[in-house]
Amino acid sequence: MNTIPLPNRQRLSPLKKIAAAMLAGLFLAKAGAADATNQTPTYLGDVQPIFMANCSRCHNQSTRFVYNWLDYKTAYADRWEIRRRLWDSWKGSYYKEAMPIANSPESLALTDADRETIRNWVNGGSPRGVAPASDGVKTKAERIQLGHRLFVICAACHQPTGRGLPNLFPPLAGSDFLNADKNRAIQIVIGGRQGEVIVNATKFNNNMPAFPLSDQDVANVLTYVYNSFGNSGLEVTPEEVKAVRAQAPAPVTKPAVKSTFE
Repeated sequence: MNTIPLPNRQRLSPLKKIAAAMLAGLFLAKAGAADATNQTPTYLGDVQPIFMANCSRCHNQSTRFVYNWLDYKTAYADRWEIRRRLWDSWKGSYYKEAMPIANSPESLALTDADRETIRNWVNGGSPRGVAPASDGVKTKAERIQLGHRLFVICAACHQPTGRGLPNLFPPLAGSDFLNADKNRAIQIVIGGRQGEVIVNATKFNNNMPAFPLSDQDVANVLTYVYNSFGNSGLEVTPEEVKAVRAQAPAPVTKPAVKSTFE
């Protein structure tokens, strides 16, 4: 540890001692900040959650015309353009339009720190990293709290109020489709869904991408949704998610199970 030498081994006055201590503290704080800044973000630990929350409405596995940034290999291959569009264009140093599109919900939700994390990830070699480990069994209340944080991923389409967007994205609030079949809801979050669906007597025809969430994450966000927006109060556990994930996916041609309200 660096120390501040005493000139000619003379004893410092109380005032000088305070000043020396302040300088030493400032030095250590700057060194710590530099170390924190130099840490390279990883895809799984830092970047993928940002993409899920702010870019997944377009950049998902179902898209035809843009890259799926929820996949590491794809995001790695496109990393320099990602940095240019999310950082350079935002700073005005790249000719293409900044992403997300200005004044979109995703753009308003994406923070300066999120953009800096993505820039640092690209500049630092774009490591994959490892997914954050689950930290044990959760109570229902804890799942609701953690699911609330994850709901930002859903809110881009279903809206923060859970009411969806007319003719585009179905509501989660008071949803007969959601409340009719918990296992179906789990499967949709795991594998996504395409095609027509009837929710609260209204037809919607769009697609929902699959999200690379852990069993715990799926349980958390669905428990939050079921206990919000006037829904049924059901609880989803990681064990239930794991069991549904282990089932073979239904054939694409098989009609979806309808709600009892249809």
